Amino acid sequence: MTRKFLVLSLLFSVILLNFSGLSFAAGTEAEEGKEDPTGFIMHHIKDSHEWHFVTVGHTHITLALPVITYASDRGLEFYNSSDFQDPKTHKFSKEFAHNGIYIDDHDHLGRADGASILDFSITKNVVMLFLVIAFVLYISISSARHYQKNGAVAPKGVASFVEPIVIFVRDEIALKSIGPKYKKFVPYLLTLFFFIWTGNLLGLLPGAANLTGNIAVTFTLAIITFVIVNVNGNKNYWKHVFATPGVPAALLPIMVVVEFIGLFTKPFALMVRLFVAITAGHIVILSFIALVFIFESYSIGILSTIMVASINIIELLVATIQAYVFTLFSAMYIGGAVAEHEHDDHH
Repeated sequence: MTRKFLVLSLLFSVILLNFSGLSFAAGTEAEEGKEDPTGFIMHHIKDSHEWHFVTVGHTHITLALPVITYASDRGLEFYNSSDFQDPKTHKFSKEFAHNGIYIDDHDHLGRADGASILDFSITKNVVMLFLVIAFVLYISISSARHYQKNGAVAPKGVASFVEPIVIFVRDEIALKSIGPKYKKFVPYLLTLFFFIWTGNLLGLLPGAANLTGNIAVTFTLAIITFVIVNVNGNKNYWKHVFATPGVPAALLPIMVVVEFIGLFTKPFALMVRLFVAITAGHIVILSFIALVFIFESYSIGILSTIMVASINIIELLVATIQAYVFTLFSAMYIGGAVAEHEHDDHH
């Protein structure tokens, strides 16, 4: 099994180096005429109004995405991201504004007259979001239909892949972290695990979007966990927040402030942990790729390929571990909110 992972990771690294190298050499040059590794890295980890796959010579292979804007004086308008590009340089610029609306070099929408505008565009990360949702729905519905049709039999096909993960999340995460009331929260925890895991793995493919490395996505997931935890919190949970048992009266005001802040630091930690872990992995891989085209050396190229192959194996583990950690901590926070506590020992 380890040998297969090594071979696949090496092939993956070579493909990634080839694709990224063409893009780096052709499309990310600084103003002084030198190659810009920072721009190359940021281009691959940021969201965008187009999905750029590879640049071969002066040919850019991209998927133009819908640009949807709203302004109080113009209403809802629909464009294509290619409407805002210079066909020669393939760059966004105010000089190529469409009806007074432009996308700048940093992929920000604006208006030539400086008026405010709301961006509802289908960006690269949004498309990736749809793909992840579609995949999770497919494996979930396919597995459910298998059991509806065949009953409690040995799983086959997609169900054989999904069942062990469902059992693991149910028994090892939900049951152990939440307790007797775990069944109510298993669907959410399963959705959370499969969504993050799929997003992490797909994000490792060459040219893929950095979905789970987008802080807006991790923020949304953390907020959903925050709402579920606090909506389901029982009286003991809230008593620990606003009247912590066993704390001297003189220290109670301080503890209330600490516990109240803790309500928000928990989802904040969830948000930052996933965002940093995934984004850092992408930056490290892209940094080693950039070294090849900075030094233009075969020895550096071989060394970078080995390093990227090794890091890819680690990233496969990180993708799974981060999905597990986010789901586990969400379950632990839920368990703390719904658990019944005995305080006889405080008397």
